Amino acid sequence: MTGRRLLDTDEMPIGRRVARWRVRRRMTQQMLADRLGKSKSWVDKVERGVRALDRYSVIQEIAEVLRLDPAVLLGPHRPPSAAETRLDGVEAVRAALARYHRRPPTPVPADQVAPHVAHAWLTYQHAHYAQLLRVLPSLLDAAHGHRDLLVPAYRITASVLVKLGEPDLAWLAADRAVTAAGNPTHAATATIAVTQALRALGRHRLALTAARAAADTTTHDAVRGTLLLQAGLAAAGCGDRRHADDLTDRAAALADRCATDDDPHHTAFNPTTVLLARFLTALEIGDSTEAVARHESAIRAGGWSRLPVEHRAAHLVDAARAHLGTGDLTAAARVLVEADRIAPAEVRYRPVARTLVAEMARCDPAAADVARIAAMIGLTR
Repeated sequence: MTGRRLLDTDEMPIGRRVARWRVRRRMTQQMLADRLGKSKSWVDKVERGVRALDRYSVIQEIAEVLRLDPAVLLGPHRPPSAAETRLDGVEAVRAALARYHRRPPTPVPADQVAPHVAHAWLTYQHAHYAQLLRVLPSLLDAAHGHRDLLVPAYRITASVLVKLGEPDLAWLAADRAVTAAGNPTHAATATIAVTQALRALGRHRLALTAARAAADTTTHDAVRGTLLLQAGLAAAGCGDRRHADDLTDRAAALADRCATDDDPHHTAFNPTTVLLARFLTALEIGDSTEAVARHESAIRAGGWSRLPVEHRAAHLVDAARAHLGTGDLTAAARVLVEADRIAPAEVRYRPVARTLVAEMARCDPAAADVARIAAMIGLTR
């Protein structure tokens, strides 16, 4: 019974929490309304859920009258767990990268490793980063001796390390992927990870050079197109809008030939990713208004829903930055909460996203759902 009651409390709408604590404080609706400077009808609608409490400043006022911490109204009143505020496992990945020259004493057959590599890709694409970090060390060990499997294993490692704010370690993993590559296409796919790591390090000119050179070595449309997009984003990072647009246009010419679900090299390259790159170019250049317009166009595209969850959530975090740049806090909160809904780890573990949540939680007024996320991951008092 206690567990059931706790579950009910945790899932209770905020209006019902207000009513519950008002009764505990032995206050009538009229008494609460008077102290808030509101009408009794307003309190009644809040408690019944007819009127939404979507402003953090209002929640703070109610909490002050009820002598509560606002977090009590926002959700379960408990300190955030370690799993909610950080991810363990990076050091184990670092150790696995350090022993790259050692072969496992008992080699694992390729046909046993391949399914684990495929599962790791799915785990990454679904933004299950905690689970991925747990399996990467053993996966890297097992993939040694199997060049075709070692390249994607290193790529996955580099990609998740970029996400988690470890670009130096990501660059190391990506460079290992290039070294392990046995043919031009594998080397080109590995260079995608190299350019992502270099961009995360702020080395945009190096990323531009690497991406352009690798794009010229492969005839695979999706890999070549992805490298051209990475080159375009690197050019945008250098402040070169004309060059960025030219490279993105070249990628767009390839994208229509890649609008299928067949993606053997895990690029997710299609016309929608070109639209997302145009959005990110505008954001990198500093034109938030254009970025918002391109975001709205991209999410209406037919390919949006077919993108991996990780890709969509990462874009929504960037879209929140764009909305914030235009001063539209409501829209910024909406897309950030949507990112948290579809891929919580993308918002709660990525340093760039956590910084954004903290910034938005300090806004006046702050959206209630953003304040809830901030409280859950330990970014408020």
